[in-house]
Amino acid sequence: MSGGGDFKNKDLHRIRFDRGGNGPYYTRPMASGLSDRIDCSRLADDAALLERHYPLRELPRLQDLLADAHGSVRARFAFARMGDGRIGASIAVQAAPQLICQRCLKGFAFTVAAESEVEFANSEADARADSPREIYLMEDGSVSLRELAEEELLLALPLVAVCSTPPTCGRAPSLEERSRPFAALQDLLKKT
Repeated sequence: MSGGGDFKNKDLHRIRFDRGGNGPYYTRPMASGLSDRIDCSRLADDAALLERHYPLRELPRLQDLLADAHGSVRARFAFARMGDGRIGASIAVQAAPQLICQRCLKGFAFTVAAESEVEFANSEADARADSPREIYLMEDGSVSLRELAEEELLLALPLVAVCSTPPTCGRAPSLEERSRPFAALQDLLKKT
């Protein structure tokens, strides 16, 4: 391509940018995206409303409960100052994770739509014991929105995930099919 002679189109010429030489062209780095850690006090003063979507595969405490990590959780955070000046937020999550049924061990979709209110505190000593809201501890005045959404989703899931009633559950054994490990022992006792 020396002198523009190797181009298929004879009217094209080498383009020169404003580098002024052969050195690299420096640009300002791109922003890394929205910050996950937020200043609760500032957002409460602004009465901010934030909405985030998090892939379920990025929520580590949820992984053992999932049959499939596809999907996401939609979280809405509405920050406010409480009547006594404390910082709080209303948190709402929506998701449809594929949970593992504890009876048949197959995956099933469980629709979650939950909302709760939390009150933020810097330490357990700062937390009000008589607060009607759940206390969530901040770290240097900030919290991770991802962890807050994960916590709310975990609280909304059932303690024992089951896909339906026992007679119709996937591979769950029926009452007749259940194994009785000591049935043979009962026959031996009758013989003696």
